[in-house]
Amino acid sequence: MTFPGRSLLAFALLLGGSSAAFAADVKAGDLVITQPWSRATPGGAKTGAGYLTIENKGSAPDRLVAVTGAVAGRVEIHEMAVTNGVMTMRPLDKGVTIEPGKTVALAPGGYHLMLMDLKSPLKQGDKLPVTLEFEKAGKVSVTLEVQAVGAKGPGGEGGSMMKQHDHSGMKM
Repeated sequence: MTFPGRSLLAFALLLGGSSAAFAADVKAGDLVITQPWSRATPGGAKTGAGYLTIENKGSAPDRLVAVTGAVAGRVEIHEMAVTNGVMTMRPLDKGVTIEPGKTVALAPGGYHLMLMDLKSPLKQGDKLPVTLEFEKAGKVSVTLEVQAVGAKGPGGEGGSMMKQHDHSGMKM
């Protein structure tokens, strides 16, 4: 048995997810930066995270050395890792190197941008301008698009946001 109201809701969610189209790739020298995003934060949270992918299409390495943004008191480049069952997170004072021909993903559970001393909570739909600074490519402006609390990836990744919601009880 199907429920027209649920189907309509699912369709609206599908359309809503597809409207979260991301801006065009940002090119800086030999680097291509794609899918910049963040997660919404609960009220009162003082930290958030930013994610993106950097591809080096050149023949020499480059390094992300700093990040700034008005949304936070400071932004640091961090690495999260699990060693012997213990999760650790640490700032990468020397940044992240992007080797030639390689892609580095700043994603949940690994490298990420740590937004510290947030000036206000991050809300789904917000657009957060940040400036990435690379050794060779220089300063590059990108906009982090804020997804839902607990989102696993950007809305445009692999289709719509439908994949990030549990619709197991729905029949469409």
